[in-house]
Amino acid sequence: MKKFTKEENSWILYDWANSAYSIIISTAVFPLFFKAAATSAGVSSVDSTAYLGYTIAIATFILAMLGPILGTIADYEGYKKKFFTFFFTLGIIFTASLAFIPGEQWILLLIFYTVSTVGFAGANVFYDAFLTDVTTEERMDRVSARGYGLGYIGSTIPFIIAIAIIVLAQSQVIPIAVDTASGIAFVITAIWWGIFTIPLLKHVKQHYFIKREKNPVAKSFKRLGKTFKEIRKYRALFLFLLAYFFYIDGVGTIITMSTAYGSDLGITSTNLLIILFVTQVVAGPFSILYGRLSEKFTGKKMLYAGIMVYIGVCIYAYFLETTLDFWILAMLVASSQGGIQALSRSYFAKMVPKKNANEFFGFYNIFGKFASIMGPLLVAVTSQVTGQSNSGVFSLVILFVIGIVILAFVPEPKEESVDRSAII
Repeated sequence: MKKFTKEENSWILYDWANSAYSIIISTAVFPLFFKAAATSAGVSSVDSTAYLGYTIAIATFILAMLGPILGTIADYEGYKKKFFTFFFTLGIIFTASLAFIPGEQWILLLIFYTVSTVGFAGANVFYDAFLTDVTTEERMDRVSARGYGLGYIGSTIPFIIAIAIIVLAQSQVIPIAVDTASGIAFVITAIWWGIFTIPLLKHVKQHYFIKREKNPVAKSFKRLGKTFKEIRKYRALFLFLLAYFFYIDGVGTIITMSTAYGSDLGITSTNLLIILFVTQVVAGPFSILYGRLSEKFTGKKMLYAGIMVYIGVCIYAYFLETTLDFWILAMLVASSQGGIQALSRSYFAKMVPKKNANEFFGFYNIFGKFASIMGPLLVAVTSQVTGQSNSGVFSLVILFVIGIVILAFVPEPKEESVDRSAII
């Protein structure tokens, strides 16, 4: 296979840029920072985990509502980059702002976290849709997997810096409070995210689009309505989105709530940060491996493999007792989380009409985001009802089982011809 082009590399580098947010804000530092702030305010550990789950649900609901609408408008010539830039800018501003909110203001922390998540996830909608612009169908699996792989590897750099600052502050080696150290980590995330987004802004262009016309907003709503009416004509797309709705719910929930779960098990913050760092290192090459194996075994079979690993993760999580158990769980997650996300993205990109990529990735987003509401709520409610966080994680098994069953009915992209000129 020939080398990656400048446009492909510029697109791939955005995964390197925004993965700092995924690990530091979504997964590691912010959840621990929030739980410490909530605990100091008298909130129980179970309730703080539940509140974080509710907050994630609210943020994803906002994106689920906006995704298809904004995506449909962004299919017009020149709009995709503008929408991407808006959400990306929103994300880095509110991410950096987290550093300046007093720890005891835990409700305000959740509000700013919600806005930063909207910016992060909103930019990803248009970033994912750019995959159809930067490469060919034959290269999509490898390009998408390369993005996730480098994202996991690249995110370890700001993560190491953040961990070092926090651990040194905890050990009083450097004369700053742990809260201040966490704030520095939030600023580092925003700077890293911003700098490595520049190549995408400079080199990636919207090659597939709909020509601009009068009343673009009104016309966009008409096209969106037409898509809703005709979505059943795209049997493969519809079935895949339905399967994706369930299995990606479990994946996202485990990623975003893993540190809160580990904290509830009594694992120290330092151990959690180290485990998450190693998880990122391991996930990188495994993501790339998934992309290469998909060329031999097909993307669908590799999605099966990833889902089965996650079913094992949920079952194993129920019996967790020690830090070693959490290490084993983390490595199992690392082996598949990047691969399943990368191949889902490229699998869908092969099936969508390229001129309407934003609109269809809006649906991809709405299915993924509505799923992300259900997962955290399921964990939150189950944890509060049973009084045990491990029961909440175990409840996610049903989502993966439903997802893999539906996926079995989804044809490979080559097996079903998709009319790429339809829905204009």
